[in-house]
Amino acid sequence: MSTLRNKVQLIGNLGNNPEIITLDSGKKLAKFSLATNESYKNTQGEKVTETQWHNLVAWNNTAEIIEKYLEKGKEIAIEGKLTSRSYETKEGEKRYVTEIIVNELLMLGSK
Repeated sequence: MSTLRNKVQLIGNLGNNPEIITLDSGKKLAKFSLATNESYKNTQGEKVTETQWHNLVAWNNTAEIIEKYLEKGKEIAIEGKLTSRSYETKEGEKRYVTEIIVNELLMLGSK
């Protein structure tokens, strides 16, 4: 068990076009959402599909690849780690965000 770590692997479709931000330092940041689907049969035997939405963040070279090749609807596989952060709104409300920092990206589906 000592080899387990904070690791997330997902396959899904982009829910929006990635937002690309170039920082003053020249580093690139990509923010986007990923939809994953899970299907099962309910007690009436009907197929039910549930969609989960995940907030993803990628930096530097990965962000550049995302900027060039990815758009809403594209199927990808990612590996990354979960992070949580909080911030305060202009109204003084504290908000919490859980995101996945993408370490590896694999483009799936047709070209």
